[in-house]
Amino acid sequence: MKLLIATNNRHKIQEYQQIFADLPLEITFPAQENLALDPEETGDTFAENAIIKAKAFAQAGGLLTLADDSGLEVDALGGEPGVYSARYGRTGKDDHTARYRLVLEKLAALNLPAENRAARFRCVIAIAAPDGTIELAEGSVEGQIARAPAGENGFGYDPVFFLPEFGQTMAQLDPALKNSISHRGRAAQAAWPLLQKWADKS
Repeated sequence: MKLLIATNNRHKIQEYQQIFADLPLEITFPAQENLALDPEETGDTFAENAIIKAKAFAQAGGLLTLADDSGLEVDALGGEPGVYSARYGRTGKDDHTARYRLVLEKLAALNLPAENRAARFRCVIAIAAPDGTIELAEGSVEGQIARAPAGENGFGYDPVFFLPEFGQTMAQLDPALKNSISHRGRAAQAAWPLLQKWADKS
C-alpha cells in the first residue's frame, strides 16, 4: 500500500524518508505520482492547513496521503510567525535566511534576556484517505531563540532555534537525533500507529 507524503520540499522529503524508513508502507511523493498541486493554505491553524493539503492530494492521487503544517511560535512576538512561518515578512518561499533574520531583528528590538526568548516548533500531521476519512497527529518541541544563527544541518528557522538541554541549535544536531526530538519527528511518531492501522488493512 502506498502512502503519499504531500510535500515537494526536499528537506522534508529527506526527513520523512528517514523517519518512516521502517514503516510497512510504500512511501511516495507528488513528483513520483505526477501530481502538480499547490493547494492554497487558507486555514487559521496548523491543523486546518494540514487537512487542506492532505484532502487535496488524497483526492487527486487516490492514495492514502499524509500532509503536515508546521511553524515557529515565539512567545515574546505574540506567537508569531505561527501559521505564517513559511511566508513571514512576505519573503520568498525559499528565503529561509530572511525569515529567521526578521525574527532576530524583532527580538533584538525588545532587548530580552534568554529566559524571555522562549519559543516552540509545532507540527500537525493530517492523514487523509480518498474516501474523506481524516486523522490528526501533532508534536512540538520547546526551546529559545538564539541571538545569532548557528549550524548547517537544518533548514528554515533551525539555525536560530536553540535547545538548552543539548546546548545547540536545531541546525547543529545530528540529523538522526533531530528527527527523534523535532516537532515533525514527534508528530510522525504520534502518526505511526495510525499509519500502521492502514498498513494492517492492506
